Amino acid sequence: MSKQMKEIQFPSASYDQWKEEATKALKGKPFESLFTKTQEDITLSPLYTQEMLVEKLGDQLENQISTIRSLKEAEGFNVAQQIFGGTTEQFFANLQDSVDKGNNYITIDSRTAFEWDNESLAKLANILTTTPFKLIVQNDNDPILAIFNQIEEKQNIKGFIISEKQFTLNGFENVRTFCANSATYHYEGANAVQELAITLALASKFANESSFEEVSKKFFVNFAIDTQFFAEIAKLRAFKVLWKAFAAAFGVDNPQAIPVLAENSLRSYSKLDVYVNLLRAGNEAFAGVIGGADVITVHPHDVLSKPTDQSIRIARNVLLVLKEESRVAEVLDPSGGSYFIETLTAEYVERAWDLFNQIEESGGFDAYASAGTLQADLEEVYNARLQAVETRKESLIGTNIYANPVDELPTETNPILSDVKRLAVPFEQLREQFKLAQAKIGVLTYGKLKDFKPRADFVAGFFATAGNIPEQSGELLTVESATQWLQNANYDYVIVAAKDDDAKELVPALLSNKPENVILDVAGKFKEEQDEWQQSGLNGFIFAGQNIVKKLNEVLESVKGVQQ
Repeated sequence: MSKQMKEIQFPSASYDQWKEEATKALKGKPFESLFTKTQEDITLSPLYTQEMLVEKLGDQLENQISTIRSLKEAEGFNVAQQIFGGTTEQFFANLQDSVDKGNNYITIDSRTAFEWDNESLAKLANILTTTPFKLIVQNDNDPILAIFNQIEEKQNIKGFIISEKQFTLNGFENVRTFCANSATYHYEGANAVQELAITLALASKFANESSFEEVSKKFFVNFAIDTQFFAEIAKLRAFKVLWKAFAAAFGVDNPQAIPVLAENSLRSYSKLDVYVNLLRAGNEAFAGVIGGADVITVHPHDVLSKPTDQSIRIARNVLLVLKEESRVAEVLDPSGGSYFIETLTAEYVERAWDLFNQIEESGGFDAYASAGTLQADLEEVYNARLQAVETRKESLIGTNIYANPVDELPTETNPILSDVKRLAVPFEQLREQFKLAQAKIGVLTYGKLKDFKPRADFVAGFFATAGNIPEQSGELLTVESATQWLQNANYDYVIVAAKDDDAKELVPALLSNKPENVILDVAGKFKEEQDEWQQSGLNGFIFAGQNIVKKLNEVLESVKGVQQ
């Protein structure tokens, strides 16, 4: 039997055959509906084949793969746990605990709740002589940088300093200070192509101000890894290909590997249903590992408010589990050879290189930024991204979909992260505003349960994003009973939930008898009836694909008007 099983062969299917079967499964929907357009204006295919990859890369495929593998700075990856603490005593206790429990790189944001005095700086300097680090500073005059004045054995110090402006620490050959921190632009809305191009533009700026040789010794990149799993893998891989092309422009054919630092993105983090942030963090960290990041930081799931000992430990353990239990770090370039990933990597390389050249032709990064072009480009992408979230084309689980209406926003806010442009912010603001308004909202459910339930559930989910739980009328089986319920209902705002035919019969009757102090909406799209109903006093409609934030803000303003 086992011999027969080994001899069984499955026939291979062509792309056309697969397309034919997929079209049948779509049951009338066009095949093109399976294609996805990304923020980078790249069209993702539902299936990638070897033929498609060869068509895209040809004989450059092996070169792409070998470049990515040869420019990995180190085997595996290092855990870079950020250290938190409200006092120096708590900070250093957490630091030691972090190192004892598997942290490889001490990550410190200089904007701590306490002042860096001589005693704490001397203590930190002593620790940094034996432990690699990643420092986040505001400028080259940041008080924490005084630690380097207290270190004599400079050659033993290894680490990275993230600052918006590059500078040099004399004598510290193993401390890299020329940082292309693409996370800054990531939070302004940058897509993967823009992040990669900006990274190269910053490298070019540094090289022009010093030399390529100096940049090779001092340069590193810091990427934020978002929730688009495969796209983020391709982004990190694309950087290595782009770096080789960049080095070639300076006459260097075999450049040394540039360290790639990564942190999981806060762009999709939410203060609502914070444990979903754990899923985001795990997904993003895994993408960073597969993409080939050398040093990775995972932010605690409650970092937007106030991390706890437990959340910090969980964040560290996300990476330790990936490192020690998944074994994925033992594989060099795990996604190499994937038709999809290799194609997407090549797309990013091509588009990022074109954008980088455009930036250079405009006068370089500084000219690109000072002219306002950079900010305008980032705002365009950010607004498109925000629009996708507010219309639910992109999901933020627990925030814009599957929201828990009784979830309370934390009272504390991490001041360091208060300015991060997160996609969840409009929904968090809605929660606060609806809580203050104390809006009384009801759902008039007309007909049998099976008839109104789909729309009633949609309405409930719609308002759950604002932390509101509308009360339902229950089954109202006649126009008279529905009209009577509306007249007696003590609500500021009511939504009619009924199937189309029932709504067309019911709504005109409701409008002719609607109390003046009740705002009435209908769940669903009724294009033919829209003008007539609204002229008769209907406020509007609630439907899938609508901008939730815009609609709920309109509801809020209408309710405030009624309450006054």
